Amino acid sequence: MVKNNLKTAALVGGGLAAVAGIAGALFIWREKQTERAAYSVVVADGAIEVRDYPDLIVAQTEDGGTRDDALGEGFDTLAAYIFGTSRGGDDADRPHEIAMTAPVLSDRAEAGSWRTRFVMPRGETLDTLPEPGPGVSIQPLPARRVAAIKFSGLADDALLAAHERDLRAWLLQRSYLPAAPAEYAFYDSPFVPGPLRRTEVLIPLAQ
Repeated sequence: MVKNNLKTAALVGGGLAAVAGIAGALFIWREKQTERAAYSVVVADGAIEVRDYPDLIVAQTEDGGTRDDALGEGFDTLAAYIFGTSRGGDDADRPHEIAMTAPVLSDRAEAGSWRTRFVMPRGETLDTLPEPGPGVSIQPLPARRVAAIKFSGLADDALLAAHERDLRAWLLQRSYLPAAPAEYAFYDSPFVPGPLRRTEVLIPLAQ
């Protein structure tokens, strides 16, 4: 009887693990289908690329505190905007749900706070986007050339700084001139395991 119970428990446990594995794989697959900001690659060198981005539109917000805390606050604020739970204007605007895109961008604002930006999906314009609520602004992001270094892992401050140093060294060797401070691009949610996450350090370039 004990052996049978153990065997049954093992089978159930194995079945649950298999279901969890399938669910996890499905979640990651769905994340990878999220629309990503378009760009064309000008130079490719391993994990580093020089890219040309077209004109984009972003929804953005600014928060103080640490980068991690500001990113969390900014993400929640912008998610409330795109999903229609926190907007300005008439209630008629609220059914206009905006698709999530990747990456989420994070950088230092002029006042020293952290800025979080969502790239608006293709097809949306300044005229079609619903009016944002308090704390959110809609801004055009003009076409630009950007250097990027791509990596995986849990992107803490130390890992971001290390890859920023590598990217700046690469730019210096090739005489590229940075035009603005570094930005951080996060492609995946916290539910995606570190080794499967895609994170980038971006540095806008003078053209």
